[in-house]
Amino acid sequence: MYSTTRHPAKSERRGAAVVEVALILPLFLAVVFGIVEFGRALMVGHLLTTSARYGSRAAIIDGSTNADVEQNVKSHVASVVGVTEDLVTVAINITPAPSNPDPAGDLSLTKSNDLCEVVVQVQYSDVSYVAGKFLQGTTLTGKCSMRHE
Repeated sequence: MYSTTRHPAKSERRGAAVVEVALILPLFLAVVFGIVEFGRALMVGHLLTTSARYGSRAAIIDGSTNADVEQNVKSHVASVVGVTEDLVTVAINITPAPSNPDPAGDLSLTKSNDLCEVVVQVQYSDVSYVAGKFLQGTTLTGKCSMRHE
């Protein structure tokens, strides 16, 4: 009529649960923080590409200067990514079209069909959420090229 099997007391099982949590929690948190950090890296990379596209559009218009385009891109990156402008690197590369044999390094001297490339870079350590050695030394880059009008 009565069962003779003995069930362990709750206090005996409680110690095992603490040990299981202590073993699994660090691994779980590492995976979660890894997902968050890679997501942040992908998001910032996409925002840098968008900022480079924004700068390329400004660079291909007649009358634009290198300083104006750089300042506009830096302020755009600072507003969407959340870093200060001095942490953003902007490079403008101009490749002359085959019909324009003279290389032009200045946007004010570019001619029609010259290729204007805007490269935007920021160090990942400046935009990461989690401090540490995760993706340290990585430079995030966004590029866009358009032909001068």
